[in-house]
Amino acid sequence: MMTLDTFLESIDYLPPVPRNLSRLIDLLNRCDIDVGQVVELIEYDPALTAQVMRLCNSASFAGGSPASDLREATARLGFNEIFQLVIALSTASLMRPQQKGYGIEAGELWQHCVASGIVGKVLAMDREENVSMVFTGCLLHDIGKTVLSRAMESKYSEVIVQTKRTQCPMLLVERDLLGFDHAEVGSRLLERWGFPPELVSAVRFHHDPARSPGHGHLAAFACLANMIACFMGYGCGYEALAMTGRAEALELAGLDSEDIPRRMTQAFYVLRDTQALLSFMG
Repeated sequence: MMTLDTFLESIDYLPPVPRNLSRLIDLLNRCDIDVGQVVELIEYDPALTAQVMRLCNSASFAGGSPASDLREATARLGFNEIFQLVIALSTASLMRPQQKGYGIEAGELWQHCVASGIVGKVLAMDREENVSMVFTGCLLHDIGKTVLSRAMESKYSEVIVQTKRTQCPMLLVERDLLGFDHAEVGSRLLERWGFPPELVSAVRFHHDPARSPGHGHLAAFACLANMIACFMGYGCGYEALAMTGRAEALELAGLDSEDIPRRMTQAFYVLRDTQALLSFMG
């Protein structure tokens, strides 16, 4: 059975880092964020600028008259909202296509990951967390599926049969049949893109946050957001939901079980108010 790195070297296509994404995340990690730098970075990509402006001026985000440019949109929405929109839109081309190996229709993985990001943001509110970093970790948690589904489509017929038969979480079946899972693939992809260790760890350990070396709280938010997004109906394809690590995730995130129903209600209203982003397809 091949190793993860051998597998990654053997496939014909690895997704390139979405344009400007690593530079945006680098800005997010800085204490002295200059919003003007963020706006300038986005403005270098006319297609992304058009998408951001379209969403900012949609019914979900607009307040009164439409914003005329990115600077005005940023002033209205604030840096974090603009950042989260840009991060989501920058990864859309990877997550929107059909993921045949997982039985995920076009747009379904995208909706699940955006919903997870929004749920994670709600869970992190009123806590001493970088909310945009939590949103990003939760948004990217399943990015490894875009590689495995594309490269291992024929093999995944076995994965699906075994998952349905045993009702084991798919990542356990992946490890049994392939020697690695989508969380490992996703984290190695982020490493290759030069992403910070906390995001790499959040993706790697989003099914088992207690094993994360030093960044367990961010992995815990990704773990809980993934579960809650599925509970709320934002698709998992064929996957049986992994429930292991829930108690540890709550503890690492500084939450308790009584918090979850209230946070789910909050997330429901935030998701309802951001349908333009969830349904984004062009």
